[in-house]
Amino acid sequence: MASRAFTSLLQAIEKGAFPRTRKWLWRGLYNGLSRHWRDDDWRFMNYGFVDQAAAFPLHSDDEPDRPFIGLYAQAVEGLPITDAQVVEIGSGRGGGARYIARYHKPAWVVGIDYSATTVRRARSLNDDMVGLSFEIGDAERLPLESASCDIVVNIESSHCYSDVPAFAREVARVLKPGGWFTFADMRGKAAIAELRQQLAVPGLQLRSERDLSPGVVAALDAAEHRKRARLGQVRLGRSFIAEFSGSQGSTLYRELTEGGVIYLAQRYQKVADLLQEPSST
Repeated sequence: MASRAFTSLLQAIEKGAFPRTRKWLWRGLYNGLSRHWRDDDWRFMNYGFVDQAAAFPLHSDDEPDRPFIGLYAQAVEGLPITDAQVVEIGSGRGGGARYIARYHKPAWVVGIDYSATTVRRARSLNDDMVGLSFEIGDAERLPLESASCDIVVNIESSHCYSDVPAFAREVARVLKPGGWFTFADMRGKAAIAELRQQLAVPGLQLRSERDLSPGVVAALDAAEHRKRARLGQVRLGRSFIAEFSGSQGSTLYRELTEGGVIYLAQRYQKVADLLQEPSST
């Protein structure tokens, strides 16, 4: 039953069904998870990424979260983060923003999330980190001044939005000229071309693209034992949470493994007017 329900949800998302209702439903789901999944050592709500060819250093207390941190490590690798003003849109429980603040020496990091309950949870889980804060906000109407940040991070969140082009326009608005937008999320294979079109808004120039799917499956495998231990403590909705979390045997796990779902990473740069290439006309 849970598998059929989650499959129907994935299919509806891929077809663009009920966009505004979908946004409301995702917020309700994440509010519920934040209320009932209250582990103090679980700061991540993503599927993770493991790249055997690109190891990165972590303190011992962060090692259990390596599969999840991997998505953020690949997202910011090589970007000019030192002393930068960084915003994560869709920050969840704050683990990714915490990783950036702890390891990359930005001026500050602000996490923005649509779920008020999740924001409160992120604040309580990360109140020991200097230069890290969390605010309630809508990705399609960001509570930020124009040209106010150097780097925007968006990891595994855009599938919840009702208007992805509006989100991308907001990213272009809040970035400073020369700033970076680093993005990663999944879509059904047939919807990847549309996703590229949705993110290709004026002012953002695509610099790189990568299919992360094999590394995401590797992360799901690496986190399986820990995830199953947590699921064993859940009484209500265990089957649906197993599907939602991408556990082995779930619909999402199978689709990522077989290529029906693609996990795409992209990097864009905000192009200043004076730096834009001249028109050929």
